[in-house]
Amino acid sequence: KNLSRRIVESLVKMAESESKRTKPDDTDLPEGWTVKQSRSDPTKWYYFAELTKQSSWEKPTKPVRDSAVDQVRAAHILAKHVKSRRPSSWRQETITRTKQEARDIITKHRKDILTGKADFEAIAKTESDCSSAKRGGDLGFFKKGAMQKAFEEVAFALEVGEVSGLVETDSGVHIIKRLA
Repeated sequence: KNLSRRIVESLVKMAESESKRTKPDDTDLPEGWTVKQSRSDPTKWYYFAELTKQSSWEKPTKPVRDSAVDQVRAAHILAKHVKSRRPSSWRQETITRTKQEARDIITKHRKDILTGKADFEAIAKTESDCSSAKRGGDLGFFKKGAMQKAFEEVAFALEVGEVSGLVETDSGVHIIKRLA
């Protein structure tokens, strides 16, 4: 009888331990958070934000963006014009279009993207005057102060997945898509 009770207690403890090892449901986590298993105690799980490197034992309630993000990841499509600070690109040695022509080109690309007629990354690869075209316009992560002011302000203000209106900088006319 004593042996039976110890076996049952042991099985109950194993079951409780196993339930603690089960990964918490992460389907309703705020954007930017993931669930990770503790290396020091495999029975515990914690929440981690890759972008900011924040971690928490408590389930987060706000997206990473609301947690003092100091960098973003964005892609862009650039149309240079004759008054751009460097009026040449991988596509064209000497850019001769006017600023208004650059605006018209970017306006058309934006409309095609927003209506689903075209894909942002595909247009960037073939039409952008920036060398980031080979990466679908992806500029990677950047912090405040790394880009021209107008570009930076728009990129940081966008929601993830959102495409901006026209943005004019010394480089030319852009549309920006926030990736992270």
